[in-house]
Amino acid sequence: MKRWIPPILAAALVAILALALLRGNPQDAGGPLVGKQAPNFTLTTLDGGTVSLASLKGRPVVVNFWASWCVPCREEAPLLRQLAEKQSASGLAVVGIAFQDREKDAQAFKQEYGLAFPTALDPNSETAIEYGVGAVPETFVIDPSGKIVRHFRIDLTQVRDQFTQELAKLGVEL
Repeated sequence: MKRWIPPILAAALVAILALALLRGNPQDAGGPLVGKQAPNFTLTTLDGGTVSLASLKGRPVVVNFWASWCVPCREEAPLLRQLAEKQSASGLAVVGIAFQDREKDAQAFKQEYGLAFPTALDPNSETAIEYGVGAVPETFVIDPSGKIVRHFRIDLTQVRDQFTQELAKLGVEL
């Protein structure tokens, strides 16, 4: 009987850890920046202009990190395009930041999906590092005061209901 105690304890520990991990979806959980001021950035857009978070203060903002080589990014691109088209009049700003991508590939992606919102490259991934981005897609929802209210680490089409609810709290309808 004594020899069964260690395997039983190990199995119980594994079960407890599995339950803890399955309680929530870690891919769309908050994150260390939620509740804090979003790091400011000023980046050059693919059309040669600039976009800065500071210039968008007073508006709700969705910042989406993506890459042309990322399959889930391609899946969520139409949702972001639709959001930007529907909400530009209501004050919402959508900003795309190409993550570790070549300019020509980012341009082609933007054109392929008809993305009309400001889209910028992130030289040396400095902005991604400030935001703690480790993989794409990652999306940050920022309130009008500049505070991050939600961080999604997953294709938004997979968490559309949660994304929509978060936007609704800011007065934005999808």
